[in-house]
Amino acid sequence: MPTRTNLDDLIARLVPMTQGPERRIVALAGPPGAGKSYIAARLMEALTALAPGSAEILPMDGFHYDDTLLTQRGDLARKGAPHTFDVEGLSVTLARIAADDGSVVAVPVFDRALEIARGAARLIGPKARLIVVEGNYLLLDDPLWARLADRFDLRVFIQVPEHVLEERLTRRWAHLSDAQRQTKLEGNDLPNMRLVLQHANRADLFLENG
Repeated sequence: MPTRTNLDDLIARLVPMTQGPERRIVALAGPPGAGKSYIAARLMEALTALAPGSAEILPMDGFHYDDTLLTQRGDLARKGAPHTFDVEGLSVTLARIAADDGSVVAVPVFDRALEIARGAARLIGPKARLIVVEGNYLLLDDPLWARLADRFDLRVFIQVPEHVLEERLTRRWAHLSDAQRQTKLEGNDLPNMRLVLQHANRADLFLENG
């Protein structure tokens, strides 16, 4: 059964991982609207202050398939669903990072202004001892995604009540018309949210963020 934690306790638990000789990889998972990017940024801020350069973030969003490919497949409206990510590419990148052989690993970054993933946009160097991987589906029990679980030394799942998630996701599309907002929510965001809530497993820690 996963143990419940809070942000301060999680930071305290991660600090030793920035100092050991072995590289550690931590999964920070949760449904859309859970605040993963915010929490990851808070973790990095604290860890960088204590040990500059010893921790890095690897967002799962960098492994989005390109819009051109999604359009060809008829999947553009579902962008952000599990099948719209290059899971194998993420797995290979995690293997390169875990090898900890002194190499610099180039990783993709999702450009939210352009809504595309930019390849080799950031470098993870050998000094980084702790890698925090952040994303919706890292602990999903889908056969393809489940292969990732053993890559992680610690698995953290962010818990938020479903009604709070719905409110946050609704606010995310507040700039759209009512019809467009409903299409975004009912056609993609809410199904993705419910999928993660119902089918994420193998967490070691639950972090409340509601």
